[in-house]
Amino acid sequence: MTTFTLHLPREARPGDPAALDKADLVKDAFSWGAFIFTFLWFFAHRLWLAGLGVLLVLVAFDLALNLLNVTPAAGVVAHLLLSWLIGLEANSLRRWTLARRGRPVVDVVSASDRDEAETKAFARWLDRSAAPAPVRSPVPPPAPAPAFSPLRSEPVIGLFPDAERPR
Repeated sequence: MTTFTLHLPREARPGDPAALDKADLVKDAFSWGAFIFTFLWFFAHRLWLAGLGVLLVLVAFDLALNLLNVTPAAGVVAHLLLSWLIGLEANSLRRWTLARRGRPVVDVVSASDRDEAETKAFARWLDRSAAPAPVRSPVPPPAPAPAFSPLRSEPVIGLFPDAERPR
């Protein structure tokens, strides 16, 4: 099962079918397209800042490899590792960009493929108008910090200061 996130505009109301026309479903998994095409994948998904950032990282990486006189075989391995990192983080950068543009995550769905995820996410979105909003309990106050013990006169050395009683 793969996890997908549903992104909708902030002003979208639960249960509104018109909001689903602007929905984005992002897979939370490795992106083979970003691994192979690197910055072009970002530009194809209209992620201009992330794509420009990846392009600058690739250029700086090439310059660093040239300055360090890295052998061609090691350079290929280094590029593959950098592309692997880009493939791992591409969908996270896509979610970050959508949230920055005012389209936060409104639902998370697990499904075997994109069609099933879309069906589940859209059905849950449309059913939210009938369900009451969850009631949030107030956050309890933090526990007070432990007080200083006047029984111990010497400094504590070790991991378990209370294991031995003072003599």
